[in-house]
Amino acid sequence: QEEPELVSAIYGRGIAYGKKGLHDMKNAELALFELSRVISLEPDHPEVFEQRAEILSPLGRISEALSDLTKAIQLQPSARLYRHRGTLYFISEDYATAHEDFQRSLELNKNQPIAMLYKGLTFFHRGLLKEAIESFKEALKQKADFIDAYKSLGQAYRELGNFDAAAESFQKALLLNQNHVQTLQLKGMMLYHHGSLDEALKNFKRCLQLEPYNEVCQYMKGLSHVAMGQFYEGIKAQTKVMLNDPLPGQKASPEYLKVKYLREYSRYLHAHLDTPLTEYNTDIDLPGNFKDHWAKNLPFLIENYEEQPGLQPHIKDVLFQNFESYKPDVQELICVADHLGSMMQYETPGFLPNKRIHRAMGLATLEVMQAVQRTWANSKVRMNGKTRLMQWRDMFDIAVKWRRIADPDQPVLWLDQMPARSLSRGFNNHINLIRGQVINMRYLEYFEKILHFIKDRILVYHGANNPKGLLEVREALEKVHKVEDLLPIMKFNSKTRDGFTVNTKVPSLKDQGKEYDGFTITITGDKVGNILFSVETQTTEERTQLYHAEIDALYKDLTAKGKILILSAELGEVDAVCNLILSLVYYFYNLMPLSRGSSVIAYSVIMGALMASGKEVSGKIPKGKASIKISKYINSLVDFEAMTAPGSEAFSKIARSWMNLKSISPSYKSLPSVSETFPTLRTMIEVLNTDSSHCLKKTIVVV
Repeated sequence: QEEPELVSAIYGRGIAYGKKGLHDMKNAELALFELSRVISLEPDHPEVFEQRAEILSPLGRISEALSDLTKAIQLQPSARLYRHRGTLYFISEDYATAHEDFQRSLELNKNQPIAMLYKGLTFFHRGLLKEAIESFKEALKQKADFIDAYKSLGQAYRELGNFDAAAESFQKALLLNQNHVQTLQLKGMMLYHHGSLDEALKNFKRCLQLEPYNEVCQYMKGLSHVAMGQFYEGIKAQTKVMLNDPLPGQKASPEYLKVKYLREYSRYLHAHLDTPLTEYNTDIDLPGNFKDHWAKNLPFLIENYEEQPGLQPHIKDVLFQNFESYKPDVQELICVADHLGSMMQYETPGFLPNKRIHRAMGLATLEVMQAVQRTWANSKVRMNGKTRLMQWRDMFDIAVKWRRIADPDQPVLWLDQMPARSLSRGFNNHINLIRGQVINMRYLEYFEKILHFIKDRILVYHGANNPKGLLEVREALEKVHKVEDLLPIMKFNSKTRDGFTVNTKVPSLKDQGKEYDGFTITITGDKVGNILFSVETQTTEERTQLYHAEIDALYKDLTAKGKILILSAELGEVDAVCNLILSLVYYFYNLMPLSRGSSVIAYSVIMGALMASGKEVSGKIPKGKASIKISKYINSLVDFEAMTAPGSEAFSKIARSWMNLKSISPSYKSLPSVSETFPTLRTMIEVLNTDSSHCLKKTIVVV
C-alpha cells in the first residue's frame, strides 16, 4: 500500500497531463498511465474513473470510457455521471439507453437544461417528434436563453412539417444570437424546401459572411440561385464548393459529392433556357453514365466525360416577373394552379408544404388535362421534336418536366432510359422504415398495414413449409403488434433466424392469374434497437417490360374510351374512364420508374386525366387515424397505398373513397393553354418565381 500523499501526487500529475492537451497523444497516454496507477492502488474513487473516461472518449475509445463511467456510477451515482454516460451512449447512436441515463440524471437533479436538451434529442433521433418537442420546451423553461434548444425545437417542428412554428423557433434563436451559423443554415434549408427561395438565399448569404467555408450554405446558395434562374451567381457558388477537396483519408461531404452533378446540370439548363421545350429531351441529352451516377448518388468519377459547355454570354439570366405583368387570364391560370397544387399536400408528419412544388404540379395537372383532352379529340401533340399522338409516357413527361424545374437538386430521371449496363443490374428505390433506433416518421402510419401484410405472408410460408408448427406460429402472431414483436417469430425457422424478406405481388389485368413482383420488405436484426426494416423496389429490365405491357394496354383502352366519352357523356363511361386512369397509375406506382418524385408526378397525372374526363378531385387528402383503413391513400403516400393494395380494383376503390369526385366547373375550359403560355424553361422558371399572394385577395380560383 503506497502512502496517500504519493497517490494524490500521481493523481495530480495524471490530471495535469490530461489538461496539458488531449491533442497531444503523448500527454494523453501519460495521463492514462498515471490514472491507471491510481486506480490499481485505490480502486474505489469514482472521480478517478470519470477523469480517465474524459481522456478516453476524445481518443475514440468510447467503450472503455463507458465501462469507466459505469464503475464510477456503481461507486457513487450522481446526476453528472449519468449525464456524462448518457452523452457517450448518444454519440454511439444508442438513443434508448442514452435516454434512460438522461432520465436518471434528471431525477437526481431536475434543473439541468443540457440533460433535458439531450433527452429531447434522444426522442428526436428515434422519430418521436412530439416527445422531443416537450423536452425542448422543458429545457427552455429552465434556461430561457438556450439557443441550442430553440434550434432543436425548430428542427423538430420542421420535421413535423409545421412551417410556422419552426420559423418562430429559429427566429428566437437568432434574436439571442444573430450570428448563430447553424440556425441560419437550418432556417435557410427549411425556406428552400418550403419554396421561398429568395428568403432562403438571404440566410445562406448571411451564413457565408460569418463562415466563408461553410459547404452546406455555399452549396445551397448555388442551388437557390440556379433554381431561380440566376446561373452566373449559382455556378460561381458551386465552383467554390468544388474547390473544397477533402483531405486524404477524409470523407467527402454530401455537398461535395453532389455539386459536380448540379454544376453540369445547371450548365445544361442555362444552354436550353430559350429552346422550345417541345424540341428536346433531357433524358436523351444527358450522358448515360452521368445520369446513372447522379441518380445513385455516386462520386463523380465518369470515364471520358465531356463537360457541358460553359455559360454563353448571349443567354441572359432569368429576370423577375411581376404577377401584375401577366395578362388576367394567365393570372387566373396561376391562381388555379396554386389551388390544385395545394390539394396534393400530404397532411402527414414529415412533409413540409412546398409552395413552389405546389405551383409547378398544379400547372402540370392543367397541362395534362389539356393534352389528354386534345388526344381524345384526335389532335396530336408535339414532343421531343416530333408531332404525334400522345403516348402514356408523354403524359407523365409533362409532370416530370415541371417537377424537375421546381427543384433542380433532385435527379428526376426515367430509369429505363439509363445505360443498359446499369439497368441489367437493377436499380433500387430504397426506403428505410426503421434503421437501428431511428424510425422514419413519414411512414409511421403504414407500419400497421405492412405488419398485417407480413403476418399473412408468414402464415402462408409456415402453412407450406411447417404445417406441424402452424398453430404455434398463429398463436405467436396474435401477439405481434409492433415490428419488433416479429423478432421471436423469426427464430421459429432456421431459414429466417437472421431476417427475412417478403415480396408483394401485383396481379395483372391483362393476363388474368399472372402476377408481377411488387416491392420487397426486409426485416433483419436480433433485438430491439438493432432492426433494419426497409422497403425497396428493384427495377430490372424484365420487370419494366412486364409493367410497360400492362400500362400500354390500359392506355390504349383509356384513349378509346376517352374518345367515346368526348362524344357522349354517359355516366357509365365516365366511371369506366376513372377506373382506367386509376388502374394505369396503380401500375406506374408499383413500377416506380423514376429516380425521384414518382408520387407527386403520378398524382398530378391522376388529377389532370380525371379533369379531362370531366371529373374533379374535391377531397383534400385526408388525415387522422379514424379513417386509416380507407383513406391513408394519399394522406401519407399514394405510392405506399398502391404498393400495399391487393390489386388495381382495390386501389381504385380506396382512391375514390376519399377523392370525392364531382363534375368539373366549365371555367376550366376557358383557361389559356399551359404549354403555349410557358413554352420554354425561362418562362417556366419565371412563373415559379412570381409572387401570387394576390390570388387570395381576388379569389378567382375556380370553385
